[in-house]
Amino acid sequence: MRIISGNLKGKKILQPKDKNTRPLKDLTKESLFNIIEHSNLLDVKIEKSNILDLFSGVGSFGLECLSRGSRSVTFIENYTNTLNILKKNILNTGYVHKSKIIEKNILKDKTLDNIEEKFDIIFIDPPYKEKKLPELLEKLINLKLLKKNGIFIIHRHKKEDEQFPRKFNTLIKKNYGISKIIFGN
Repeated sequence: MRIISGNLKGKKILQPKDKNTRPLKDLTKESLFNIIEHSNLLDVKIEKSNILDLFSGVGSFGLECLSRGSRSVTFIENYTNTLNILKKNILNTGYVHKSKIIEKNILKDKTLDNIEEKFDIIFIDPPYKEKKLPELLEKLINLKLLKKNGIFIIHRHKKEDEQFPRKFNTLIKKNYGISKIIFGN
């Protein structure tokens, strides 16, 4: 796994050795960033944006954003083995000053209630078996963590068929065998 573009293009990212974490594949990441950067339907840019990376894993998405010029990334992760790798990846890329790590379970703790910052992009990459995603989206909406014209990006398996709030517009759905659903407010 590597950073595919920006200041750190080609830099390797450490991966977990266990099977409890599902890192974002390079092909999926490249496709996702092409959509963000080249779609006429989106009014958000990676450069100078604030990113919230939920279920961060080893930080692949957030570190890619930082390499491409994002202002800051808030990573939220609670799995200890992955947290250690995330911390090493942030240190190895030199983005410690642009990164914040929150070590809590966002589905059980009131972690989101204490965030005061607003975000241009909220990336959500939960475990495929996670069923509380619609409730999490409702909470994110109610807390108004997304800036005007910001986007939610939800990474799900192609077989998942969850019902999301009607307030959203689905811009992209299935690609490369993995559902990538981008919602705008």
